[in-house]
Amino acid sequence: MAEAEIPPLQTIDLNSPRFYINRELSLLEFQRRVLEEAKDESNPLLERAKFLAIFGSNMDEFFMVRVSGIRKQVEARVVEISPDGRTPPDQLAAIRKMAQELLSEAHHFYLRKLLPQLEKNSIHLIDYKKLNKSQKARVDTYFKEVIYPVLTPLALDPGHPFPHISNLSLNLAIVIHDKKGNEKFARLKVPDTLPRLLPIKRSSGGVRKDGTVPHQHYFVWLEQVIAANLDDLFPGMEVTSAHPFRIVRDADIEIQELEADDLLETMQQNIRKRKFGSVVQVAVYESMPQNIRELLVDNLEISNNDVYMLDSPLGLSSLWQLYNHVERHDLKDVPYKPRIPKAFKHAPSPAEIFDAIKNENILIHHPYDSFNPVVDFLNAAARDPQVLAIKQTLYRVGANAPVVEALLEAAERGKQVAVLVELKARFDEESNISWARALEEVGVHVVYGLVGLKTHCKVTMVVRQEGEGIRRYLHLATGNYNALTSRIYEDIGIFTADEEIGADATDLFNYLTGYSTKQEYRKLFVAPVSLRKQLEKLIRREIEHARQGRNAQLIFKLNSLVDPQMIHLLYQASQAGVQVDLLVRGMCCLRPGVAGVSENIRVTSIVGRYLEHSRLFYFHNNGNENIYLGSADLMPRNLNHRVEVVFPVESKDHIQYLRQHVLDAYLKDNTRARRLQTDGSYTRLTPKDNNAVIDVQEKFMK
Repeated sequence: MAEAEIPPLQTIDLNSPRFYINRELSLLEFQRRVLEEAKDESNPLLERAKFLAIFGSNMDEFFMVRVSGIRKQVEARVVEISPDGRTPPDQLAAIRKMAQELLSEAHHFYLRKLLPQLEKNSIHLIDYKKLNKSQKARVDTYFKEVIYPVLTPLALDPGHPFPHISNLSLNLAIVIHDKKGNEKFARLKVPDTLPRLLPIKRSSGGVRKDGTVPHQHYFVWLEQVIAANLDDLFPGMEVTSAHPFRIVRDADIEIQELEADDLLETMQQNIRKRKFGSVVQVAVYESMPQNIRELLVDNLEISNNDVYMLDSPLGLSSLWQLYNHVERHDLKDVPYKPRIPKAFKHAPSPAEIFDAIKNENILIHHPYDSFNPVVDFLNAAARDPQVLAIKQTLYRVGANAPVVEALLEAAERGKQVAVLVELKARFDEESNISWARALEEVGVHVVYGLVGLKTHCKVTMVVRQEGEGIRRYLHLATGNYNALTSRIYEDIGIFTADEEIGADATDLFNYLTGYSTKQEYRKLFVAPVSLRKQLEKLIRREIEHARQGRNAQLIFKLNSLVDPQMIHLLYQASQAGVQVDLLVRGMCCLRPGVAGVSENIRVTSIVGRYLEHSRLFYFHNNGNENIYLGSADLMPRNLNHRVEVVFPVESKDHIQYLRQHVLDAYLKDNTRARRLQTDGSYTRLTPKDNNAVIDVQEKFMK
């Protein structure tokens, strides 16, 4: 539509499907960007293998959660139309087409590009048939001594029904003939208790130019070794063929919380049920005969559309093993040692830590700043005799959790400790259940979450006796209390002793642990109570600035932008003349660059060494800048169905740092940045002419 043909603003229906991108297809576009990192030759070789493994893991989760959800809608004959105007069957068809293209592209890249480059760098993933005599003898001995005792072949005949096949399992469909020539079928699971890539004895290679002698690493795929030795499993029978297949099941647990007497027990039962979810994907090689495909389709109760024809290997996530096993630092990113903020240097005593926070708010930016100060803060609280209580929310803490160890110590030292452990954190349920039980055993007050809501906020409060009164010390953050992921996730946290924020935190924990129905907070924006209306109010303020001819700008840094109401409001901001910059790592359903609607909106996605995870909301406010940080994305689930906290940045120095150093760097990135186009695709930015190369993550490390 030409500029002259743009209808008056009041006649543009901002709810029209043409202004929205499908969330599932947008998520697949994010997977494409991850795959691009694997293809990017400027990344070290093993980092590229790692990105391919991440792509494989992401696609598995996409099928387990997103595809399974759309399939449930189709099966239930849901007629609700998505904001972009698609029915559930329409979405499923589009997803399958795009997912097949992406998976085929990834496997083609692995075979044609990555594998040859690994070979050139002394890392050999050898086909079993190409092993030399000594290698084959070594592998076959390993089969007899280690693999064979673990295997359990399962026949399929009238006396043996089709066996249950677990989620993400790799299997062999085996065709056998008995002495009378009768064809039989068996299924064999490739054991996931053994390494998928079997290392063969490594040897030294030739001398490099620099005089060093690299090791030659040799691997062979476990399923190939098993397939080559199947005669040992079926003596007296003729093994005709073996065809690998891999399945993905629905793993999105539906929890009937209102009917649960004990949420902990209910979660344990639901985790067990996850293993038996319906099949949403079967990956096979094109060489699998049609009759075996049909056998799988019939017995797994799927359609032919759920069968994906791929190349080797089935399950790209197994390449993590290659990254973790091969010690080639020349083929990986240079290790980065995070900084320690000045206030926490020189191993300060507990009193010095609290004094530092009392003196000024302290901002830390992970992974560039170390996570150690968070652990030190909790350890100080556990050991300081003046500390009376510790309250904390835990969403994902991981298996090795120094944060939880500090809470355990605090309880053992007689502190009052209250912890909300969110049991419904997807795929972290088992770890969280284990930690919840450990905390309860030492007397910690453990709450499992609120009925109907996930608790996703990241808040720690320490109550300390000082003189005749108490002071509350807080840590609020955009990311999880996970020491391991803090090294690879970009997040921002603040330590503060602000009295009003402390009072808000007290009210928040009363809401989480008791029956408080508080609706108003002093400084915190809390979902589902006030966050949506507070953000909308601030966006409308920016719109009013623009309409009055004043300076107006919005910069939001998010993981996902999906919420139709928020997108509608951002379109209104663009129409009013507000410059809107959106740094959205993953899904973005807003369509930028539409004349008369969103020509003032730019959407940029940064994908690189670190996972961009912080959520930051910047409001120019005619020069009186405001910045808020928090745990919430602009999605219906975050705004309506989770407990989220967004908190203000009040130090002028911190506002200046975040605006001029952090956000400005993201907006200038011309290396890792991709710009969202109006049609939903992304274009990678590159330095123009003689402009300097700007890689925002490299900039922060330096």
